[in-house]
Amino acid sequence: MARRGASSGGAGARKRADRKSDRKPETLSETVDGGIAELIPDRERPHAWTLTLDGAPQSHVDLDDPSHLSFAYQRRIGHIADLAAPAGQPLHVVHLGGGAFTLARYVAATRPRSTQQVVELDAALVQLVRRELPLDPQARIRVRSTDARAGLGKIPDDWADLVIADVFGGARTPAHLTSAEFLADVRRVLKPAGQYVANLADGPPLAHLRGQIATAATVFPELALAADPAVLRGRRFGNAVLLASALPLKVAELTRRVATDPHPGRVEHGKELADFTGGAAAVSDADARPSPVPPPSAFE
Repeated sequence: MARRGASSGGAGARKRADRKSDRKPETLSETVDGGIAELIPDRERPHAWTLTLDGAPQSHVDLDDPSHLSFAYQRRIGHIADLAAPAGQPLHVVHLGGGAFTLARYVAATRPRSTQQVVELDAALVQLVRRELPLDPQARIRVRSTDARAGLGKIPDDWADLVIADVFGGARTPAHLTSAEFLADVRRVLKPAGQYVANLADGPPLAHLRGQIATAATVFPELALAADPAVLRGRRFGNAVLLASALPLKVAELTRRVATDPHPGRVEHGKELADFTGGAAAVSDADARPSPVPPPSAFE
């Protein structure tokens, strides 16, 4: 889930886009398992589209330039992927939540020969995206249509360099993807130096966000949080990117990149992040709740 205004493919995608280039693109609307999906053309980029689900923006894809990330939170995740290993080195990545496969396309474009697994529950959405925004056939991206936690359970131990969670149903993260038990399985899947990245959405009083940080702290010793300063101050609803690992993070470089984005953000780490969390309680399966319902203004 992303706030409006806040973003891959190869020869196959380009060929499809070229066939449509002789006419003005129109919004495509289709019913999928999770509601009404729309692919809205980007008027500034000829072969770029925004995917929305029941009006909530989910993904932005530029078929000509899969390394372009339009949404602010996806740019922040892109920075994390860039810093996860030396430039160009292939990664093993698990994506929980597929959307239009924006981040999988980004990794495939910036780190060729990466092996990626996308877990997306909405099979009809997967079919729509594959048909209208095809993946590069040379990219090593496998898509499984199943529940995110169930799909995670099938990944081998110590397999992933990155696990990226960006799962929303009805613009809310499902409860079973917010618990310490879920994060324990994430850590099982990660390599010793692997990193967990989560797109979290919350607004004042930020109880969900603080609870998610506290929960991650029970599983991972190293944490950082990147978000718009207005979100961190509890002034509006928005996205925050949580980064967690067993090993020290490249906080200084991440902070520099986030601060110089088109939509500048702030990174909290260490004592500042602990102070922000404010003694919030960790979440277990027994008391897990979905993330809060976004206000209508979140998508304006």
